[in-house]
Amino acid sequence: MGVLSNMVTTSNMVTALELLPTSFAFTEEQVLIQETVADMAQKEFAPKAHEIDKNHRFPRENWDLLAQSDLCGLVFPEQYGGAGMDAVSYAIVVEELAKACATTSVLYSAHVSLTAKPIYIFGSEEQRQKFLVPMCKGEKLGAFALSEPGSGSDSASARCMAIKSGDEFILNGSKNWITNGIEADYYLVIAQTDPKLRHKGLVALVVEKGTPGFSFGKLEDKLGIKGSSTCQIIFEDCKVPVGNMLGGIGDGFKVAMVTLDGGRIGIAAQACGIAQGAWDHASKYAKERVAFGKTINQLQAIQFMLAEMAAEIDTARLMTYHASVAQDRGERFTREAAQAKLYASEMAMRSTVKCVQIFGGYGYVTDYPVERAMRDAKITEIYEGTSEIQRLVIANSILKGN
Repeated sequence: MGVLSNMVTTSNMVTALELLPTSFAFTEEQVLIQETVADMAQKEFAPKAHEIDKNHRFPRENWDLLAQSDLCGLVFPEQYGGAGMDAVSYAIVVEELAKACATTSVLYSAHVSLTAKPIYIFGSEEQRQKFLVPMCKGEKLGAFALSEPGSGSDSASARCMAIKSGDEFILNGSKNWITNGIEADYYLVIAQTDPKLRHKGLVALVVEKGTPGFSFGKLEDKLGIKGSSTCQIIFEDCKVPVGNMLGGIGDGFKVAMVTLDGGRIGIAAQACGIAQGAWDHASKYAKERVAFGKTINQLQAIQFMLAEMAAEIDTARLMTYHASVAQDRGERFTREAAQAKLYASEMAMRSTVKCVQIFGGYGYVTDYPVERAMRDAKITEIYEGTSEIQRLVIANSILKGN
């Protein structure tokens, strides 16, 4: 039975919107999901995280457990097989997964916020029934395909071409850095119909694995999140039905930007989880490690590091919840998401480096988990918009008065 099956129905739920703006207190349902997911993640995912990292292994069994636990459709309406919960609950789940296994948190985040969410927002009812329902059930795994070999942050310069021919698009080109890579079933591809139109020519197409002309390129050997199956995908005269287009021709850029706004909340939550998990290990180690006749948590240098990390983690978490509440309210949350992602990701790097320092030489070897946390944290400053892009987004929002 799924972890959400015994929870109070959403119609009776006191929403986060009623509490978070003033108290940032969790609802009973949010407390329950945090406790349930934390227990599952620490018991089932954390013990395997080192092996997954070492062997670059996609943890299919972790995904299956998430599906069995009714978590794959967490934020979607019950009519599509979802749980009807809010964005704060989603951030809670991502953080708890990241504390245990960053790989599992990103495969989940890429599925929910980068693939299923835009299908729900921009898709027709027919598309929701065809694609979203099996994704909510965990029967199908999603991936988002935006970056290309020659275009990362500048998505308007995409060169993966989608030429309309009758009731099909003919796709040619490639996409890089695809999370869930070879493991996914549905790929949300942002492609160009006319390079001269730049962002106004982009389309968003759902491409199914197994479509003729769709193949996989290099599987990346990464610094961190090594089990997440990141690869290049290649299209060679790949025929995609027009019925798989979200919105119309020219809507691809909007789909991508709205998707990234939501995705940045997920990455902020992931960064908080990575940092918190590392802090938990460092704090425990500091209580046990003896130096100069006392445990090192009695040394002011260590105390200051732990205090600084705790304050920054709490700050990043509150920023993430703040952005989540704005999303739940249906408000524009571009700036809030960018600020949360920027601060949380850079905080995660600062914190995990400190955790390695607290462990000393032991922190530098794979016998202990903090070096993995430091490697995992780095990607949060890069994917779904680098820190530099987040600063541009925030500055543009300020200058425009948003």
